[in-house]
Amino acid sequence: MKLKFVLLFMVAALVLSCGNDKTATKDETKIEAQQDFDYNVEQFADIKILRYQIPGWDKLSLKEQKLVYYLTQAGLSGRDIMWDQNYRHNLKIRNALENVYKNYKGDKTTEAWNAFETYLKRVWFSNGVHHHYSNDKLKPEFSSDYLKQLLAETNTTLEGEPFDVIFNDKDAKKVNQAKGVDNVALSAVNFYGPNVTNADVINFYKQKKSPNPEKPLSFGLNSQLVKENGELKERVYKSGGLYGEAIDEIVKWLELAKGVAENKAQGDALGLLIEYYKTGDLQTWDDYNVAWTAATEGNIDYINSFIEVYNDPLGYRGSYETIVQINDFDMSQKMKVLSDNAQWFEDNSTLMDAHKKKNVVGVTYKVVNVAGEAGDASPSTPIGVNLPNANWIRAEVGSKSVSLGNIINAYNNAGSTGRLKEFVHDEEEYELEKQYGQLADKLHTALHEVIGHASGQLNPGVGETKETLKNYASTLEEGRADLVGLYYLYNPKLQELGLVDDWKKVGMAAYDGYIRNGLMTQLIRLNLGDDVEEAHMRNRQWVSAWVFEKGKKDNVIEKVTKDGKTYFNINDYDKLHELFGELLRETQRIKSEGDYAAVEALVETYGVKVDQDVHAEVLERNKQFTSAPYSGFVNPVLVADTENGEITKISIEQPKTFEEQMLNYSENYNYLPEVN
Repeated sequence: MKLKFVLLFMVAALVLSCGNDKTATKDETKIEAQQDFDYNVEQFADIKILRYQIPGWDKLSLKEQKLVYYLTQAGLSGRDIMWDQNYRHNLKIRNALENVYKNYKGDKTTEAWNAFETYLKRVWFSNGVHHHYSNDKLKPEFSSDYLKQLLAETNTTLEGEPFDVIFNDKDAKKVNQAKGVDNVALSAVNFYGPNVTNADVINFYKQKKSPNPEKPLSFGLNSQLVKENGELKERVYKSGGLYGEAIDEIVKWLELAKGVAENKAQGDALGLLIEYYKTGDLQTWDDYNVAWTAATEGNIDYINSFIEVYNDPLGYRGSYETIVQINDFDMSQKMKVLSDNAQWFEDNSTLMDAHKKKNVVGVTYKVVNVAGEAGDASPSTPIGVNLPNANWIRAEVGSKSVSLGNIINAYNNAGSTGRLKEFVHDEEEYELEKQYGQLADKLHTALHEVIGHASGQLNPGVGETKETLKNYASTLEEGRADLVGLYYLYNPKLQELGLVDDWKKVGMAAYDGYIRNGLMTQLIRLNLGDDVEEAHMRNRQWVSAWVFEKGKKDNVIEKVTKDGKTYFNINDYDKLHELFGELLRETQRIKSEGDYAAVEALVETYGVKVDQDVHAEVLERNKQFTSAPYSGFVNPVLVADTENGEITKISIEQPKTFEEQMLNYSENYNYLPEVN
């Protein structure tokens, strides 16, 4: 019988429209619970690979299973788009490394070969040569001469810049969010051509005018911006355009999915998505999002297209991603109470009256089980999703919020690390986390998604946040949604709604975990001396650091040294609740007014620089733990049995290894040339 573990972790809002924070940032603790399924695949470098199950698969009809299968195939068909978007040389490098891996007949017991194998797995995990979270270029622990030897012995060609960039300092950062630099020019992400600058992008889109200014189109979302003969030009992602070969394959599977849609609304939405892929028309994209948001009936849902803008330093261009979802009806019904009470939360928030929505509409929240992921959602995945992103659609039509239940369950059962004991201040904090931490995490994710992202409104005449807040838009929005969750986690309303048995203890556990993570434990992801750059890590730090500083005079949060170790202990939860409310009010003001100077001051003062003494100590204390700080997943494989060309049965198989799945994907879903 296996040891029975459940991971209680401070998830701190791992969300997709919230942001592709897909790394389960957590204080990793375990208590006992039954586990029979083997969730663990392998561990290498700073990565842990897990499996997930698909609960309820056998309860779906064959027609519903076909819909899931077709949507999953559509998603995988666009997989290589994400690789090319991440960096212009990724596909060429991946193909060369994989050819070496499959054909090398030499000694595979050497340190150099092990280093090569690890590097390839890291590249697979990150969908390219830049780290999936830090954005730093991955550094191989083998020499260029060794790679030349491997290439020669396997008759593999990799020359010029694609070879050199593996070892040199060129294109060192996939997304550069630093202050005072040309973020576009210094970002390796393949959304912009050579010589395109921040000023080029801003000026280009200033000239774009939406037919209806109150319903602004998402200019730049589905294109690459390049210079040709000194003139800026968009290369649109569409059939017959950029990435057209893969998009045609996506469309093929989406058309099959439309043929087995559960209802007319779902089918109509799929039809608009197909039209969007064929034309690249941004008005069709908005029409699709309106239809998709309104299509709430049925057992199956999905996310598919160029959606999140976190990989664009200026927040225009969407990364390709897909998630296919099966509704968990029992858990969805339990959490529906939040969306049913969305207006109460808005009315009772600390926002200025002018910034409150008078009519919060269309917020739906479901717990779903993932059936397949691709692109920017895989192998590293979110645990929550809130879409669509357009503010005007959220205001007029609403949004869909989902929690990825089986992904959370896999994280919860993946094994012990014991980090929590090391970083909690005392036994009381430890017991609170053990008893209430997991529930607090789930509620924070739900409040962040359902209430947080749906809350607040822009002042009349204020532009979209990507225009007003620029490179700080993403971290401001994530911090704002986190603050909504934090403010209401410590509130008797949750007990009144039947969501908790002891609102105060749940809130205390949530506050302990957030501060501990924001000021200490998330630092295990950074190299000593690095600034915080990823949007979600920044927001967790600036939220935590701001309330720590503002509460100093009342000793709300105390920095404690005990046995030579640093801890952050909350002395006054009521006052901390007030501080979260004050910061929520200010972050909404910044967003509503488009106050760039204020968001720059907030993020740069509290969210970027790290206390080097605390960071060095955290890294030293973390050395005793062997569990990798980042986790991701292989996808279950849906296997279709056919008879006379018709699918008669679809079964689930679990991949045995990470490399098996990665090589299979490269062989069977390789629809793009190496250079696009």
